[in-house]
Amino acid sequence: IQQAVLPGKRTLEKTLPDHFIFFKPRDIVSGDFYWVEKKEDQIVVCAADCTGHGVPGAFMSLLGLTFLNEIVNHEGVLKASEILNRLRSNIIRAMSHKDEAEQAKDGMDLALVVIDRQLNMLEFAGAYNPLILIRKGELIEYKGDKMPVGKHIVEEASFTNHRVQLEHEDMIYMYSDGFPDQFGGERGGKYKARPFKNFLTRISNEPMKKQVSMLETELKDWMGDEPQVDDILVTGIRYMKKPNQ
Repeated sequence: IQQAVLPGKRTLEKTLPDHFIFFKPRDIVSGDFYWVEKKEDQIVVCAADCTGHGVPGAFMSLLGLTFLNEIVNHEGVLKASEILNRLRSNIIRAMSHKDEAEQAKDGMDLALVVIDRQLNMLEFAGAYNPLILIRKGELIEYKGDKMPVGKHIVEEASFTNHRVQLEHEDMIYMYSDGFPDQFGGERGGKYKARPFKNFLTRISNEPMKKQVSMLETELKDWMGDEPQVDDILVTGIRYMKKPNQ
């Protein structure tokens, strides 16, 4: 069921011709999910990491996918921060039967972008998770807000809406914490965020298929005999301007 509700390969290739999705669930089903939707010249892309993995995480991911579809396709919301605000309200409402302590554990960290192909503009909103943009080998990081999509002490605050003017061949990355948090290496520690960003910078000029195989090799070499500790999701998009722009 989860595989059926995630965007299919054909849809992805039509919507995002130059992209990759590196997706490795820890169990049969995953708490990480990705979502892509096109509305005329605007493309909405989301990479999310729900609380937990396996079955509890997968149930939460199905809720997230359903609500995103509702917010973007039926309500017509196309502002990145507003999509996250609405998603948060829906998640809190769906979990309202639980007591406060339990509810606080339910939610998701995510990065969401709305790409406007006509204006070459990107809007980004994030719940903990960042957006990484690599332009001509230089890494630019846009940080997500320090609050989840879910119950939180600052849940009334709006998510920040970042606007970024895109350039031809910009490389855009969104990911869950599964790869940076994976144990391995000689000392059995975590891979960590900074080395991961450096690795993305290193592979950013490669074609999409090559980037996926390099991520695969790096992960395998790092893990060695360590078990996979969490779901892993990395999405990459190469932005190409329209030919007449």
